[in-house]
Amino acid sequence: MIFYQYKDGYRYNSDTVFLYNFISKYKISGSLLDIGSGCGILGLLVKRDFAKIELTQIDIQEKNTILNRKNAKANSIESKVICSDFLSYDFKEKFDFIISNPPFYHKGSLKSEDKSLFLSRHSEALEIEKFITKTYKLLNPKGSFIFCYDAKQLDDLLVKLTNARFKVNEIRFIHVNLQKPASLVMIYAKRESKSLCKILPPLVLYKDGVYTDFVKNIFKRADTNSEDI
Repeated sequence: MIFYQYKDGYRYNSDTVFLYNFISKYKISGSLLDIGSGCGILGLLVKRDFAKIELTQIDIQEKNTILNRKNAKANSIESKVICSDFLSYDFKEKFDFIISNPPFYHKGSLKSEDKSLFLSRHSEALEIEKFITKTYKLLNPKGSFIFCYDAKQLDDLLVKLTNARFKVNEIRFIHVNLQKPASLVMIYAKRESKSLCKILPPLVLYKDGVYTDFVKNIFKRADTNSEDI
């Protein structure tokens, strides 16, 4: 798949590809909402693999939704793309799956002077508690929420998910290598579930300074190419 990106501005990174791989191990069906879709890569990759789903993507930045539509057309994938603030948009439907790679730079971290980069990276642009609460309300009964976040904020994240009545089913940490703490956490949560939480084996990016075979296979499966505009 080809993904057009702006030469100057926020660009998707490997986190999104790892999240796509995490999502794709589940049986994705029905309707799916991709929040903060950016250039569209996450939702479009999932739709490519699960062609029968009804895909909706939303982003607050018009420049991103223009790019999202361009990428959907370039890859012959149908997606309903919405330009709006997720927290204020009045959705007329509910969803079976909601996925997201939301902004998670915490308060106090160095802020970009570029508004586009700020909206894409910093949690202040999408307050996590409000984000989780609205996500819960938009899911159908037994609906699933799959996303990634800063691993250092996991304690607060789990409290907010529990308060919103989500049940966390699976967690997977991402490590640069086995000698470093986790940098990212991927979470699979459901509206209604009695399953105990599984901590999956970690996703380790590098061994002896090169990508692990597992990571190489993820990139091979995603099969993406970027082109600047």
